[in-house]
Amino acid sequence: QAIPGSVANKIDSLFERWNKPTSPGCVIGIVRNDSLIFANGYGSANLEYEIPNTPNSVYHIASISKQFTAYAIVLLVKEGKLKLDDEVKTYLPWFPDFPEKITIHQLLLHTSGIRDQWQLLSIAGTRLDDVITQEHILKIISAQQELNARPGEMYNYCNSGYTLLAEIVKVITGKSLRAYTDSVIFKPLGMVSTHFHDNYKEIEKNRAYSYDRLDDTQFSNSILSYSNSGATSLFTNVNDLSKWVMNFYNPKVGNEDDLKTLTTRGKLNNGYELNYGLGVVVDKYKGWKQISHSGGDAGYRTYLTVLPELKMGFYIFSNLSDFYQ
Repeated sequence: QAIPGSVANKIDSLFERWNKPTSPGCVIGIVRNDSLIFANGYGSANLEYEIPNTPNSVYHIASISKQFTAYAIVLLVKEGKLKLDDEVKTYLPWFPDFPEKITIHQLLLHTSGIRDQWQLLSIAGTRLDDVITQEHILKIISAQQELNARPGEMYNYCNSGYTLLAEIVKVITGKSLRAYTDSVIFKPLGMVSTHFHDNYKEIEKNRAYSYDRLDDTQFSNSILSYSNSGATSLFTNVNDLSKWVMNFYNPKVGNEDDLKTLTTRGKLNNGYELNYGLGVVVDKYKGWKQISHSGGDAGYRTYLTVLPELKMGFYIFSNLSDFYQ
């Protein structure tokens, strides 16, 4: 099912400006039916050693990570270990005593009303290129006394909710989010280069590093030192992610009901329907159902879209902060 050479050449030409050893760039994958029909890398994964980007380059994919955290929750629902309408405080007794209960479903939909962890850390004087641990985030969430809005009243994208979901997975399974997703999602799908990178000191082979632009020819390191997971921190590559894309229309992990749960759009208290499911945006592209998400941390810029009715998907990972400009 490989695409024609003429089409491959057109794709390559789109990324020609980045495709040199002195520039960061990107990797892309295109999936159709049961095959990865196009995969390529452009520019360098590491500028200091001029290591090229390839389909094997391991990327931090930022907020695309959320759908994997969400699917871990969906699989626990399937097992009868929890319900989406369960109160967060049932599993995390240290969670603040807010006037109204906050549910797991509201964390997933970004409608809980709790404040975003990155904004809270910034107010507290933490830089995003500091070492940020899971414990650091949980401590600042636990100290909150008010919400931004009543639960279910408004959509407000909130990374804190997904960090809390990782902790709920840990409480229920006795395993870290990394260990649980490895056992129930990544290993069954054969995603051998994929994991939640929850220790910033850990060495990862084939890792792509990220950069900021200084001018037309010079770049600087864009530091990422996260030791937290749930909202972000998934490491993967082009080859592995193709197997996740295929799982949306040919499920090997979970089933069609589980994927329906993941991709059902949420609603506010007043009945207004969101374009967000559980860790994924759910809308239409030229009349076809589209499941997508973007991500950005440090210099990484990522995007994934799946068109399950057409049995195809596309994704791009860049290691340059102004790539989309």
